[in-house]
Amino acid sequence: MRIPEDKIDEIRNAADIIDVISTHVHLKKRGKNFIGLCPFHQEKTPSFTVSDDKQIYHCFGCGAGGNIFKFLMEFKNISFVEAVEEIAERLGIKIELESTQFDAQQNELEELYELNILAARFFSDNLLKSADGEQAREYLKRRNIKLHIQKIFGIGYAPYGWDNFLAHAKENKVDLTKAKLLGLIDTNDKGEYYDKYRGRVIFPIFSPNGRVIAFGGRVLENQENAAKYLNSPESQIYSKRRSLYGLFHSKEDIRKLDRAILVEGYMDLVSLFQAGVKNVVASSGTSLTEEQVQLLSRFTKNIIILFDADPAGQKASLRSIEILLKQDFEVKVIALPKGEDPDSFIIKYGKEKFDEEVSRAKNFLEYQTAQFEEQGLFEDSADMTKAIRELVKTLALVSDELKRNLLMKTIAKRFNLREKLIESELNTFLDQQIDRSGTTGVRPEQRIAARQSPEQFALSAKTENENPYEKELIRLLYSGDEQVISHILENLSLENFSNHKLRKLAEIVNTGYDEQQISPAYLIDKIPDEDSREFIFDLTLSDETISKKWDEFS
Repeated sequence: MRIPEDKIDEIRNAADIIDVISTHVHLKKRGKNFIGLCPFHQEKTPSFTVSDDKQIYHCFGCGAGGNIFKFLMEFKNISFVEAVEEIAERLGIKIELESTQFDAQQNELEELYELNILAARFFSDNLLKSADGEQAREYLKRRNIKLHIQKIFGIGYAPYGWDNFLAHAKENKVDLTKAKLLGLIDTNDKGEYYDKYRGRVIFPIFSPNGRVIAFGGRVLENQENAAKYLNSPESQIYSKRRSLYGLFHSKEDIRKLDRAILVEGYMDLVSLFQAGVKNVVASSGTSLTEEQVQLLSRFTKNIIILFDADPAGQKASLRSIEILLKQDFEVKVIALPKGEDPDSFIIKYGKEKFDEEVSRAKNFLEYQTAQFEEQGLFEDSADMTKAIRELVKTLALVSDELKRNLLMKTIAKRFNLREKLIESELNTFLDQQIDRSGTTGVRPEQRIAARQSPEQFALSAKTENENPYEKELIRLLYSGDEQVISHILENLSLENFSNHKLRKLAEIVNTGYDEQQISPAYLIDKIPDEDSREFIFDLTLSDETISKKWDEFS
């Protein structure tokens, strides 16, 4: 079932974004807009702007922005449909749902979600109430995990035996083929079903909006041929590469603090969360993936890596740094004392000492240098050459030109080398990245920037990418003023836009105009990429006035 598009438009056009947001955020009138402290990150100076005439909001601090539906979705952690229904109820507008060809597929997904909920309750009840769960309760007690935290994360227990959950599933008339698909049961050589999780503490894995999508099970004692951890297989509702353990519980703190702490395992995260460190996510013991980083980027671009202090943890940290830098994250690393992991450290020393470690977190280059130094790579000229090249190779992943140049100077100073020499090595790696992929790694303009002075690069960027008149035309097209939009579209061919991105934005308005939908709140939903949406927010909600250079044409 779905809400008809014309009903969504009716609700959007009837709603007042100021009325809705002001019930959650204290807003003050400033000029033609309203401002307040952003509810999505911590700030002392208001940068959260709401436009009454355009019916959109944007934070110039953290980049959050959208229309009235997007605000409720982000603020209340609800779906688009739930946001539309809430506004409709507020306005007294009745919604009649219509069937679609996707209903059958959606119903199948809902069945999988419901099956996981059934399993999660089964595991939780076994931990909390069953006699068999005593061993698991003792284990969690030894690990200092309190009862209320166990309940928050839905931690459970899968008892020993081959058919405990199987019997529960049959009793509840579960489709066993779907239970097998989710990895809750399996079949033996005779085709007989049996419980997949046995004698394990169970950690439910939640989607960002709080649905149980998978499970991780830790074995309680040595079982022959049993892996320490057993995780759900990939399914229609679970992709390991796209999931981060704990994100559902931590996302609001990550957004407010504008910083995430990345750990490896379930217990690391649970222990830190219990101690009051709530802006934490876990990669669940797997290597960090690009998809996980993209997911995290919806909440922050600042991350502190906190892996185990052993060689495996150090290696995983260096791998993660590369992936994070490729996606423009600000990366720092905490190097815990030898023999410690996040779980043991927070239990032994407490939150105050942990906060001190956070304040001493090294930037990625300092961390990598320290690792090479510890390995003795700076004691021999050949090893030193390789190590410095590795540092420069990592540096080449930084997209911010100013930051890259400052770090380049740091490397040159640290090893008493000429900056030109480091710059030459940097250019080599930039060229290699372009040649290998053409589109990934650094962008072509970054390679140009590495060879130019800041003044030269600024001039070339403006010449190639920026036309102030086209930019102002886009601002007018997203103004919501029908007379202005009509005049522009009727007197200007979109092919006249030399900037590809701006032409695409103009085409969205042109399509909306044909459909008699020109409100910024509607148009912004049609912009496919986040960068372009943020560009429109910055452009339309800024205090800039139309350039006087237009007078030259009057």
